[in-house]
Amino acid sequence: MRKEFWTFLGCGVFFLIVAPVYWALSHEVTGTVALVMAMLLFLMISFYLYFVAKAIPLRPEDRLDGEIIDGAGELGFFPPYSWWPLFAALSFGLLVLGVVFGWWLFILAVPIGAICVIGWVFAYYRGIHAH
Repeated sequence: MRKEFWTFLGCGVFFLIVAPVYWALSHEVTGTVALVMAMLLFLMISFYLYFVAKAIPLRPEDRLDGEIIDGAGELGFFPPYSWWPLFAALSFGLLVLGVVFGWWLFILAVPIGAICVIGWVFAYYRGIHAH
């Protein structure tokens, strides 16, 4: 987490420098507020990563004497392929289009979206990936 901390802190410091320069050159409020908000968001994430890095043991990439072989082994669980996220995104797109074009389309998209989300949640209870 130490590498990530320094990356986010560097981005926050960059926006800390850029925001006043942007204000001095443009006197434009919206862009300056956006840059200040970006700076605050990067600093907030770096603050979080700093405390997480102190709470967990060092990872191989955080140690100065770390080797590539230290990171060998199982990295975690990665879900297999699934079509449910695609259908959930399409139903959400249909839902948003329903707000634009007519509430009848919105009402039609809600049960479709519910079915897609339920299918996505319970994907590991059926088929070849059942637990």
